[in-house]
Formats: sequence, structure tokens, C-alpha cells
Amino acid sequence: MTSLLEIILMLIHVAKWIVLAHVIMSWLINFNVLNLRQPLVWQIWNGLNRVLEPVYSRVRRFVPGMGGIDFAPLIALLAILALEIVVSNNLYAFG
Repeated sequence: MTSLLEIILMLIHVAKWIVLAHVIMSWLINFNVLNLRQPLVWQIWNGLNRVLEPVYSRVRRFVPGMGGIDFAPLIALLAILALEIVVSNNLYAFG
């Protein structure tokens, strides 16, 4: 059971880094540091959006619009961190 929880914890870490990469990349695109006309940048951005948009759309259902500021990534990251805390606190209870 401990091995299964460690695998879940590893997947949580990967999800956390994917959300952080998406947030940082969105900032770099908005400040014109990265250009979406470059094929590699477009492919990474498109891939991240395809992975995260189903999660963000579910969060956006419950979060009201805040005048152009999207809090869906922040709430998704907080949910991932909360899940990480729950799993790590219960990791050694099954050992």
C-alpha cells in the first residue's frame, strides 16, 4: 500500500510542475518573451492547454469572473498541494 501511495505522490508532484510550467509560460507569452509563432513554443503551449483545460474548466464553473484575472490555475495548484499534504500525511499510516 505504501508503494501505491508513493506512486500517487509522484504523480501529484508531476501535476504540480505541469501547472507551474503552464502559469510561467503564460506569463512569458503575455510579456512577449515567448512567441507563439515559434513551432516548439506553440507545441508546448498547445500540449499544456490540452492537458490542463479540462481541469481549469471544472474550476471555472465554481469561481466567478474576476475582471480578466483567471484564478483557475491558482485554485488547481492549491487543490494539488492539499492533495499532496493528505497523501503524504497518510503515507506511513499504511506502512
